[in-house]
Amino acid sequence: MAAGEPVLRIRGVRKSYRGRPVLRGVSLDLFPGQLVGIVGENGAGKSTLLRILAGDLAADGGAVERVDVLGSCPQDAVLHGAFSVEQHLRFFQAAYGLDSLDRAFELLEQLNCGGYRDERVEALSGGTRQKLNLVLALMHDPRVLLLDEPYQGFDWETYLRFWDLAASLRDRGCAVLVVSHLAYDVSRLDALYRLREGALHEAERTGAERVPV
Repeated sequence: MAAGEPVLRIRGVRKSYRGRPVLRGVSLDLFPGQLVGIVGENGAGKSTLLRILAGDLAADGGAVERVDVLGSCPQDAVLHGAFSVEQHLRFFQAAYGLDSLDRAFELLEQLNCGGYRDERVEALSGGTRQKLNLVLALMHDPRVLLLDEPYQGFDWETYLRFWDLAASLRDRGCAVLVVSHLAYDVSRLDALYRLREGALHEAERTGAERVPV
């Protein structure tokens, strides 16, 4: 469960496109060892919010404070079809300044795709590309993890492996934020919010299989 000071503090974040408000003052604290979900309809501003939190997009107002190493897994994977899985890992190893790929290989095994290390990305299924996308966000052992529709394209076994991985990250003290248009297995979350009309609203976790937005 959550403890200590927030590792991600969001205060009054606002964003508009062509004069249309998308985020109207989003505020949230994310703590170490906390697994939080945000759901919202398509177009509600979920991806916009995550891009602002990751530092990829400037907000029109408000503040975002990050106090630890960040990992971000966008909905659209930034992968090159001509390169293999392992080549992607080595590119990111250099970018992160990692001494080894041990953690990356461990994550590949956890997601049941260790056998694809030599495969070029263009030959992978959408679900396997998403696994690689997730590994690239996790291989430097971030303390804050932002996930945008992280399990799209996963089969049922991989979906369960994802939640096992999310739980293990939480147990290691990582703060995990999962954003999706639907929330399944909400009992796995410590908190659930709906992004509606540009603001976050805390939702009751009933333990149901699906929470409609």
